[in-house]
Amino acid sequence: MSKLKSEEEYQKTMAFRFFRWLSGSKDPYVGEVEMQPQKEYTEEESTIQERMREQQMIRDKVYDTENNKWLLFFRRFYRIMAVIFCVTLGAMLIATVSYLPPTGNAKNPDNNEVARRYIESGMQETGAVNVVTGMILTYRAFDTFGETNVLFIATCCVMIMLMAEDEELKRRELLNDRRFEPKNDAILQGVATLLVPIIFIFGIYIILNGHLSPGGGFSGGATIGAGLILYVSAFGFKKTQRFFNEEVYKVAKVTALCMYGLIGIYYYVTGANGWENHIPLGIPGDIVSAGIIFPINICVGIEVACTMYAFYALFRRGGL
Repeated sequence: MSKLKSEEEYQKTMAFRFFRWLSGSKDPYVGEVEMQPQKEYTEEESTIQERMREQQMIRDKVYDTENNKWLLFFRRFYRIMAVIFCVTLGAMLIATVSYLPPTGNAKNPDNNEVARRYIESGMQETGAVNVVTGMILTYRAFDTFGETNVLFIATCCVMIMLMAEDEELKRRELLNDRRFEPKNDAILQGVATLLVPIIFIFGIYIILNGHLSPGGGFSGGATIGAGLILYVSAFGFKKTQRFFNEEVYKVAKVTALCMYGLIGIYYYVTGANGWENHIPLGIPGDIVSAGIIFPINICVGIEVACTMYAFYALFRRGGL
């Protein structure tokens, strides 16, 4: 029968040393072998110069424009093929233009029943006085919704690439967001104080009046976005975030896109299945009219304004 050993006696046995080495808890060389810190390798100046001369010789041999036959052949061949391609392309374009129908001909392909339907029945079917807006936001509303999604996806991609995730970095950038510009520029702030409200009101007017005259969500949203950029340039992000911060941006942008999608889906489903569309067209010429065009213009305007401000904010500071 074996005798139970104490912890001190067991640590002196060969079995304890072996199992400690096997488990990796003890390096047999540490404290047993004389070890010196490794010196940093420094390449001699002559070796560096020799390597640079070899690289230069290889570069001169490969890119020797006077004696490299393959390089000379490629340059001549490239120039000849470029001339042939340009001449051929020009001849094809000239030949194609010669076959185009004369301008103003009643039998031209553009004078068809589609354009005639837009012009003759556009106001009656869409309720919009502006024929272009009626066409874009009703007959071609699906395409316009795709363009709005492109803006949303583009902003998301830029946010992924440029947005500062580290909280300390975001705080530091927020404090120093105007380090490349003069602070408290009296002239710029005075002009911004006068013009920004006018720009916002004019942008809202363009959006709300888009179905009555030239304008709409895209141009009105761009105007409001320009006003936001002017304000943040004059007063900085800290003051701008009092009324337009990251949370407000996300809610406005996502809500506008979702509302546009829901309105569009309802319009597509009822139109495709011949059901009655309960969205009233109103009286053409009134501010609240044109059915789905009025709310869609508002959604598009919010989306465009948020996109413009987000691009500026991200490229200027790396975060919202």
